[in-house]
Amino acid sequence: MVAEAARGWMRPDGPTWVRWLGGGWTVLVFAFLYLPIVLLVVFSFNETKSGFRWEGFTLKWYEALFQNRVLLQAFGNTLMIGAASTLLATVLGTLGAWMLYRYRFSIHRTLEAFIFVPMIMPEILMGVSLLVLFVILNFQLGYLTVIIAHVTFTFPFVLVGMQARLQGMDPFLEEAAMDLGATPWQAFTKVILPYLMPAIASGALLAFSLSLDDYIVTVFVTGAESQTLPLKVYGMVRVGLNPQLNALSALGIILTIVLVLASERLKQPAKGM
Repeated sequence: MVAEAARGWMRPDGPTWVRWLGGGWTVLVFAFLYLPIVLLVVFSFNETKSGFRWEGFTLKWYEALFQNRVLLQAFGNTLMIGAASTLLATVLGTLGAWMLYRYRFSIHRTLEAFIFVPMIMPEILMGVSLLVLFVILNFQLGYLTVIIAHVTFTFPFVLVGMQARLQGMDPFLEEAAMDLGATPWQAFTKVILPYLMPAIASGALLAFSLSLDDYIVTVFVTGAESQTLPLKVYGMVRVGLNPQLNALSALGIILTIVLVLASERLKQPAKGM
């Protein structure tokens, strides 16, 4: 009976024109979201350098992209900063979530509230505050300051995802492992950590994506040699449209799809546990 009620709830009711209106609105929303992306990918293979008139198929913009040392260096900086900040954010987020789950402090709720601050704080305020901090500490702006900034706003996302996973964990799982002879460290590494691995991997992918995409915070804390790809792309766009950016964006879309598929794949084991 519950299943029949659920199917009845999901089945569209009402006049035909209402269903057509809803379907048409859905198509318009998806077209608004994805049509620019499709056009961008298509014009990355366009022969012409400027304008939006199709003049023939070519791969020369991709060839020029892979020969552009400035963009390649910025891409390397982005990958290096993203990998380092993701590793640190994942470790800090995992340990922080476990500490908040395992132990209770007198300021437990206050700590949880402060964790959400980097997630809701406007990025421009975070960028300015970090810049002031680095200037006071006499830190030279460069790779280190960018990595610290990226860890600051990415690790809360990892921690929140870990907390959601921990809320569904059997509280007697660790106790059962210790009853079977495991030490607390063995119980954590051999039982708890494998259980948390899907959330850890998903959080790492999310942190990596946020690091790759960030512009506002990075522009305040970067140096001349640590320019990331978003900064270089924005600088090129201000000069004028460049077909290499279309090719770069197309490759970025492919990378995004791969990350989304990997994230969905990593969530599957969590459903069975």
